[in-house]
Amino acid sequence: MALLDRLPSLTFWKRSAAASDLHAPAPGAVHVLMVCTGNICRSPTAQGVLRAKLRIEGLERAVWVDSAGTHGFHTEEPPDPRAVRHAAARGYDIAGLKARPVSAHDFARFHWMLAMDESNMDWLRRKAPTPGSPRIELLTAAGGLAEPEVPDPYYGPDAGFDHVLDLVERACAGFVDRLVRELPLRASEAQEGAPTVSGRR
Repeated sequence: MALLDRLPSLTFWKRSAAASDLHAPAPGAVHVLMVCTGNICRSPTAQGVLRAKLRIEGLERAVWVDSAGTHGFHTEEPPDPRAVRHAAARGYDIAGLKARPVSAHDFARFHWMLAMDESNMDWLRRKAPTPGSPRIELLTAAGGLAEPEVPDPYYGPDAGFDHVLDLVERACAGFVDRLVRELPLRASEAQEGAPTVSGRR
């Protein structure tokens, strides 16, 4: 059973979606940014996986997902062909994504920034203009995993991309569960016309 069926307070997002606007975030949506170093391996993989899991639950407009890199080495490039190939083998289409660097504006418009490793998380925390906003965490921690990080597979064998997918799938599943505990409150506020404070809990 989809989460929207179990959580009626969230159905306003689904009802408000116009047929021509199915891929746009709903008003009041939670914005999540996946972050790695170059935005061509881990973070686009995490973006694709989380989007797919949200789509299964009918929450793809209630939670808007993007990805970026702490460095702009590969700006406008598609994901690494190995990342695309391994993701596709599990049913995730990330081929159309384009790399971009994290911008100053991202700190204002995203509620969550989920880093793939500690160096990326530390970088984000140094750049954040306000401590604690947005939430900056490791993806593994946000998803309830014991693993300290999602390792960079770029310089390793192809098996590393499968390992990344294993971790990202588990972490995203846990993160969706975590989000669902918070979404009913946000949905209730939106239905009542109460202002939602961007990026705040």
